[in-house]
Amino acid sequence: MSQVSLNQPIPPFSAESTQGSVHSEQLKGKQVVIYFYPKDNTPGCTSESQDFRDLHAAFSAANTVIFGVSRDSLRSHENFSNKHDFPFALISDPEENLCKLFDVIKLKKLYGKEHMGIERSTFLIDAQGVLRQEWRKVKVKEHAAEVLSAAQQLAG
Repeated sequence: MSQVSLNQPIPPFSAESTQGSVHSEQLKGKQVVIYFYPKDNTPGCTSESQDFRDLHAAFSAANTVIFGVSRDSLRSHENFSNKHDFPFALISDPEENLCKLFDVIKLKKLYGKEHMGIERSTFLIDAQGVLRQEWRKVKVKEHAAEVLSAAQQLAG
């Protein structure tokens, strides 16, 4: 499977989410935000997801759907989503298929130990399925608002 690159169509994909199966072909005609985060119910990931939740109506008004992705199980995602009332789907990617497609698995350090994990990253795909913007090594504060602004500009 090839990796995504800016200003190129994203390769077809399918995944399981808290709202059923997601197929890239179904997303044509809408802008798509896919944000990758390390783990459900951790402080930064919770804060980032809540920020996207709080701006969900504005994203919808900009013809943009949101997906959160981590390696957590669907059950973990469902609990996380229900606890925080997320109106968007969380995609479970335990085999790292989407993570590899978007090249977000990186060597990380935690408490002096190295491990492979998800680097917090967000991608904005236009209504024709072309990757238009990417944010890597994301800092949570104000990030969702920055992505919303880009989605609104892209929507025209």
